[in-house]
Amino acid sequence: MATYHIETYGCTSNRGESRRIERSLRDAGHRPVEGTAEADVAILNTCTVVEKTERNMLRRAEELESETADLIVTGCMALAQGEAFADLDVQVLHWEDVPSAVTNGECPTTTPDAEPILDGVVGILPIARGCMSNCSYCITKFATGRVDSPTIEANVEKARALVHAGAKEIRVTGQDTGVYGWDTGERKLPELLDRICDIDGEFRVRLGMANPGGIHGIHEELADVFADNRKLYDFIHAPVQSGSDEVLEAMRRQHRVGKFREVVDTFEGRLDHWTLSTDFIVGFPTETEADFERSMALLADVRPEKINVTRFSKRPGTDAAEMKGLGGTIKKERSKAMSELKREICTETHASMVGETHEVLAVEPGTGDSIKCRDEAYRQVIVTDAAERGVEVGDLLEVEVTAHEAMYCFGEPI
Repeated sequence: MATYHIETYGCTSNRGESRRIERSLRDAGHRPVEGTAEADVAILNTCTVVEKTERNMLRRAEELESETADLIVTGCMALAQGEAFADLDVQVLHWEDVPSAVTNGECPTTTPDAEPILDGVVGILPIARGCMSNCSYCITKFATGRVDSPTIEANVEKARALVHAGAKEIRVTGQDTGVYGWDTGERKLPELLDRICDIDGEFRVRLGMANPGGIHGIHEELADVFADNRKLYDFIHAPVQSGSDEVLEAMRRQHRVGKFREVVDTFEGRLDHWTLSTDFIVGFPTETEADFERSMALLADVRPEKINVTRFSKRPGTDAAEMKGLGGTIKKERSKAMSELKREICTETHASMVGETHEVLAVEPGTGDSIKCRDEAYRQVIVTDAAERGVEVGDLLEVEVTAHEAMYCFGEPI
């Protein structure tokens, strides 16, 4: 039996794919090792979100090739840009084909109770693969394809297995969770979340990225599910990407600003303490100064509690790569301006929590003797001197928020 070393880059969904690979390898009798020196095979699960990431992936592949006898490259970059690895002595494979390549075709079917746990108490549950979008700048769609949704029953069984294995937090993931079930002609996400929350046990559920266009048709039903289920973190990640309808059209996004606002307004009306997470791309080739100001105005008005700002990067093979781009200086200046506004908004959010009492779940170790916790809205609360206070990963506890930084708070156990 083989020893293997696996490295994973990119999103939570990618980490879920790696866990699936590892589960199959373990069930077949193979065992993991920490480094490449003792590994019979190395597996590199790649990301290709931006150009800098792509360069890092190629560099890491070159390093691993020289360190191990056999290297398998999988993940989004491998599937969308497999030719980039043509000069290396590697196998470029789909996620599902990796276990068979390592096990010489012997890949046993695993049982539900073999579902993995991430970081001790966090379980990753990919509910579907692929999306229903055709964004002009996105290369990931070439790797994942159109959405492919397992049944609600299959996903609930996976979630139940994670809970039985000790998961205290289940992260529901996918390229676009909002379109779960679209391939079967049904909008199934609200029912799925309801069913997962009905599983016996004390745990929390975090919904992963859902594009505004995907959840708009179910946003009222979905907001009701959040309001009715204590186990659900009151958190949605709905990437708007631009405050300009003209830019969104050039991006071929499935929503316009009005739909995004309707989603936000609906959740705002149903939930008291909740978190909106969103993304902006600055410097898209068609983005004028006026378009950028619309994005800034939308950000200032909606004031999401979590914001991801990305400079546009051309991805090979995409339609946006053929557009005449903006200069690097313009993108840098716009990114800086939006990041400064982001910091102001996030600081304001966390400052407003000081003095409040919240129930938090201790999710993972922090720096030194601290523990990272998440409150009801998935906002990060740090508990220091955790061992002295008797706080362990997996605990649910009440805290009083006593201080804050820009991106998180500090809490004192009550």
